[in-house]
Amino acid sequence: MKISKATIAVFILVLLIAGAAIYWKSIGSVVQNNTATEAEAKWIGAHSVVYVQAGCIHCKDQEDLFGNNWKYINSIDCISSQANTQACITANITATPTWVINGQQYVGFQTLSNLDNLTGYKA
Repeated sequence: MKISKATIAVFILVLLIAGAAIYWKSIGSVVQNNTATEAEAKWIGAHSVVYVQAGCIHCKDQEDLFGNNWKYINSIDCISSQANTQACITANITATPTWVINGQQYVGFQTLSNLDNLTGYKA
């Protein structure tokens, strides 16, 4: 039995799509199952600033990590206003999300465990 290159290509494509779907579903469940408590969010918010921007998928993932407790996070949307854009320029923000904790920048998505450690949060 001879299998055409097109059949092999379609099979590989299906495997890649299935793998990506499983991966993204697993990432979503990790974020949903590990959301910050109110006390944790309040502590992190009081000890940090996070710079974000609308349309940034990793910023949305970061927000989802806090769920309804995102309101306690000290966040600045770098493109929502001229003042915020200037704040991001002044803070030398080159990518989002960027957390600033104790004067140090941490670029990219941060786990709760990492934010707890960086801010000194104790459960």
